[in-house]
Amino acid sequence: MKHRIFLRPAADQDTGDQAEYQTQHQSLQMGLRFYRTAAETFQILARVPGMGKRAECRSSYLKGMRMFPMKRFPNHLVFYRCIKDGIEIIRVLHGARDIEAIFTQSAGNGGDAIDPDSEGEVQ
Repeated sequence: MKHRIFLRPAADQDTGDQAEYQTQHQSLQMGLRFYRTAAETFQILARVPGMGKRAECRSSYLKGMRMFPMKRFPNHLVFYRCIKDGIEIIRVLHGARDIEAIFTQSAGNGGDAIDPDSEGEVQ
């Protein structure tokens, strides 16, 4: 059975921003490692979508969202939802950020919702 991964634009941007930060402040190898680790984490979550813990957020827009720390980058959290045949990666955020405010702002702006049947598939 194929486990599909849908990456929202905000999650894609988060991943790129964090990889760029790692590259600028550590090394190119660290930036590339961040990308690989994100992809590995997404694969693990797609195979076992119940991993992580339920993320508590006031917005009904984010109901059912879970979070899971990235291996080798445990301060970075992957926020995702289980969907038919896979997962939807919503955001990839550093745990020190004001996560509630980020999600409240995103929900207030209509989020960056995608139609999982039309775009954003990673695999």
